[in-house]
Formats: sequence, structure tokens, C-alpha cells
Amino acid sequence: MSPVDAEPFHFHRRARSLRLAALLVAIWAGLLAIVLRLDAAWWVVGLLALPTLPALTDLIRNPESGIDITAETIRWHSGRHRGQVALTEIDHIRMDTRWDFSVRVRLMLRTGRRLQLPHDALPPHRQLEAALTALGLRVERHHFTTF
Repeated sequence: MSPVDAEPFHFHRRARSLRLAALLVAIWAGLLAIVLRLDAAWWVVGLLALPTLPALTDLIRNPESGIDITAETIRWHSGRHRGQVALTEIDHIRMDTRWDFSVRVRLMLRTGRRLQLPHDALPPHRQLEAALTALGLRVERHHFTTF
């Protein structure tokens, strides 16, 4: 199959999920248990609860993110941020596996510029790599490096 004949690739997700809601409830139940069982100071528990606020915001706002790859362009969106690049402008794609096992994806353009795709707009990295190679794009994998 030539890159022109390749099927378009679409991936979209919403932030609100049962998994996120269950995680927030579990964390808050644990913090409440600390207050009730250990008689912890409310301000200490409040500080421990602060990192959950971005997740709560995502649960309430439910932003959409995703990526669309066609034979001509790569388009992505994440919340209010949007981007688009023609495939002819891309030299190669660099996929870096980080120490926390997340994968960072960068579009390396022919001009020397680098565009990092937002993590929440990306599908599982093996699916993305298969879609990109089906279009004839060169994908480089780098494991546990800092770039």
C-alpha cells in the first residue's frame, strides 16, 4: 500500500472518565481517613489535596483532545490548542521513551524546527507509530534519553 492509499488515522478522547472519577474519590477518601483516624491538621491534608485540583478541573470541564493523520497533514488538538503540519514539511518523527515510561513525540521538520505533540492528544505509541510508518514517514525510537 502506498502512502497515498493509506487509511486516515483518527484518535480522539475526552478527559472525563470513570477511571478519573474513581481515582479522585479514592484519593479524597484516603485524605478524609487521614483526618478522621490520625487527627491530621486540616491544612496539611489541604496541601496534600492540592495536586488533585487539575484532575478535578479536567473532570468538570471535560476537554477534548486528539490527532488526525491523513495522506497530506497531521492535525492535533488539545483543549484550546490546535496545530497542523503538512507531511511534506516533516523530515522524521522522534519518539522518546522517558524514565517514567511515557513517550514524547516530536515532529522534526525539514527547516530544523521541532514540534512536540501534546501527550493527551496521542494514542498508544505503537498505534501511532504504525499509522506514521504506513504513510511512509521515518520514525526514530529513542529510549531513556534526555533530549
